[in-house]
Amino acid sequence: MHLGAPEMGPSMWIAVVIVAAAVLLVLAFLLPRLSRGPERGGKRLLGIPKIGTRKLPGRIGHYASKPFSQSQRVLGKSGRAGRKGRGKSPM
Repeated sequence: MHLGAPEMGPSMWIAVVIVAAAVLLVLAFLLPRLSRGPERGGKRLLGIPKIGTRKLPGRIGHYASKPFSQSQRVLGKSGRAGRKGRGKSPM
């Protein structure tokens, strides 16, 4: 019997990142100034595994941390797109 958190496979992580980016996009469009905090929090949360993989020796650490950098970049782009869309809207 396992009492800890359930295991999350790679496809589940991808789904989490996509949902977080979509929520951030909507939040950035509706409340541009208030979306910066959740964006930073999401990037920080996604950066935790990057810190651990970065400590691997040599080039292995560099290549192992790349997927986590990509997920942080996706959140940043999503927030930026929402704020940019809000700036262009006639509201």
